[in-house]
Amino acid sequence: MTNPERPHRNFYGRRKGKHLKQSHEVYLDEDLAALSPGLVSWEDNPARDDLDLGALFAGRDTWLEIGFGGGEHVIHQAGENPQVGIIGCEPYINGVAMLLGKIRKASVENLKIHPGDVRDMFDVLSEASISKAFLLYPDPWPKSRHHRRRFVTPEHLEPLARVLKTGAEFRVATDIPDYVRQTLEEVPNTGFELVNQGAEPWDDWISTRYEQKALREGRTPHYLTFCRL
Repeated sequence: MTNPERPHRNFYGRRKGKHLKQSHEVYLDEDLAALSPGLVSWEDNPARDDLDLGALFAGRDTWLEIGFGGGEHVIHQAGENPQVGIIGCEPYINGVAMLLGKIRKASVENLKIHPGDVRDMFDVLSEASISKAFLLYPDPWPKSRHHRRRFVTPEHLEPLARVLKTGAEFRVATDIPDYVRQTLEEVPNTGFELVNQGAEPWDDWISTRYEQKALREGRTPHYLTFCRL
């Protein structure tokens, strides 16, 4: 690719919690490097060469989960869809460690992990290379002055649209009504069409810890499906 200089990008949120379990430290030390998609580190790939997804996943279609949290959904999708390859991006290292433990138990072989900002992944994904993307219970940034930090802004949506194939599905789940509002305003402006919106999840959905917390606290989940035009 063309720009060897790393752009300045503000990052908001936590990268690590107060404490990692000893088992999680082991997972990170022993398993994470082998599950990296490669070429994402600026130190290792300053030219931002594209990932070879065909080689990475033996020619299978590739899906992308943006911020996988504790990994419940991405590990479920990997197990249910061995015919595809999935890349999960998550900057919060405690969540990465939790997913690594789940991968050990499930023994899935079609999942790669980027423990960092999805925008770095966008830099090394080829145009029209991703067949499906998920944004599930993203950080709501509820204060009005923080809405620009949400994922559903042009800074994130435009590169997402670039890497998605025509006809690719983009799923969004949130329990925050104002996040729904902003999603419906912003996503169609960046090359997507709304296909479905409702309170019923997708047929292949598995509830996550964030959804369970929302339900316990009396908030209603919303599920939105978009198609890349």
